[in-house]
Amino acid sequence: MGAFERLTSLFGRRAELPFDLDNPDLKVVAEAFDPAEADSAVLARSPRLRPERKAVLRHHLVLPASAVARARELLAQDGWELRVVETGESVRLHALRAQVITALSCAQERSRMAGLAQRLGGDALGWDCLQT
Repeated sequence: MGAFERLTSLFGRRAELPFDLDNPDLKVVAEAFDPAEADSAVLARSPRLRPERKAVLRHHLVLPASAVARARELLAQDGWELRVVETGESVRLHALRAQVITALSCAQERSRMAGLAQRLGGDALGWDCLQT
């Protein structure tokens, strides 16, 4: 057993390398912009999705400009990064986080983003999933 294997066995699991949200090799492998379609159905019809690997879950939001700082603050608490896509009276945003994608996690986060957007006077348009 090598030194690295001994260390990981001592600490119980392998250390994960940081996930690059800006990796140019990331491609959309699943997307859900129809609120009537179940997240499980979206994932089931996505043959390029590799469910055992981490992916970037990206939510598309529209918020009033005055609410962006509050949204960023709230989302950062759970590891989300909020990025401005287009500015104006209403701001188009992407909320991004690297995670393993499951139907349950997608449904939970879709609900959370919809609630957040509604509380802040905006709208959650949908989500997509990116993998290399």
